[in-house]
Amino acid sequence: MIAPDTLAKVTAQVNAAGLSEAAVIALRQAWPGVSFTYCSEDDVPARLKPAAEGDGFGIYLVSGAEHCVAFTDNLEAASGLVLAAQSED
Repeated sequence: MIAPDTLAKVTAQVNAAGLSEAAVIALRQAWPGVSFTYCSEDDVPARLKPAAEGDGFGIYLVSGAEHCVAFTDNLEAASGLVLAAQSED
């Protein structure tokens, strides 16, 4: 489960530092129980809406339930966050 305040804090931290590999490493250190993935928005299915958005990025929820990683819109089922850099197009 990912708490709503965790999602807000992650968004704020990435807004402050900018989305980068270094920022994701810092997130993994701050929240060791949460899986973090960094990718481009092009790698996320277009039909999905982000759970949160920041300056130039969207945050999507993923769940590892039933031994298969999948996107979810349920914070209680989420075990990780995908931080997707938005293109400027």
